[in-house]
Amino acid sequence: QEQLMESGGGLVEAGGSLRLSCVASGSTFSSSAMAWHRQAPGKQREWVAVISSGGSTSYADSVKRRFTISRDNAKKTVYLKMNSLKPEDTAVYYCKKVIGGEVSWGQGTQVTVSS
Repeated sequence: QEQLMESGGGLVEAGGSLRLSCVASGSTFSSSAMAWHRQAPGKQREWVAVISSGGSTSYADSVKRRFTISRDNAKKTVYLKMNSLKPEDTAVYYCKKVIGGEVSWGQGTQVTVSS
């Protein structure tokens, strides 16, 4: 079973920045699409951003031009740089790995943005 470990969450003031990291344990990272999702209290989990194995990226409208997803295949790590954070960005952030229909999730990291 693939293991994904997120880190980098925390408490930040509105307008601040954080960088989340997600390290994968398996051997198929470079061939996988990687994504970030988030779940706010009382809400459904929502997609935030995705990066393909080839490096193409896509973002939810709510985070476009503020968040940047990137990957380092040598470190088997995907990142989410979050700028201009807003209180509505408060959520548990999860990374997801997808390859050949197989999906793996991390345990999540809490991001709290104070107003």
